[in-house]
Amino acid sequence: QVQLVESGGGLVQAGGSLRLSCAASGRTFSSYVMGWFRQAPGKEREFVAAINWTGGRTNYADSVKGRFTISRDNAKNTVYLQMNSLKPEDTALYYCAADLSPTFISPMVQGKYDYWGQGTQITVSS
Repeated sequence: QVQLVESGGGLVQAGGSLRLSCAASGRTFSSYVMGWFRQAPGKEREFVAAINWTGGRTNYADSVKGRFTISRDNAKNTVYLQMNSLKPEDTALYYCAADLSPTFISPMVQGKYDYWGQGTQITVSS
């Protein structure tokens, strides 16, 4: 069983920055692919970013490329999402997710992920 707990959400003005954290339980965290997804009101949940187990490979949605950075600290069992130049359209509930498979194939596919956090709200005001 893996538990994921997100933190770092809040209210920020457009152009501002926030860093989300996702703390994971489990002794084999370092082998998980980790992803961030988001769901805006009235919309489907969508992929944001993913990172492989070493941190050496990442993947981003086009809408966040150049503004968001995903990283991980395996010693702390934590994955991060640094969000810069935030826009009102980034407003959403942000989830982290863990894929227990060892491969970094199609990390944007939600069905690959085995465990999900409860989410943390980001609201960007204009």
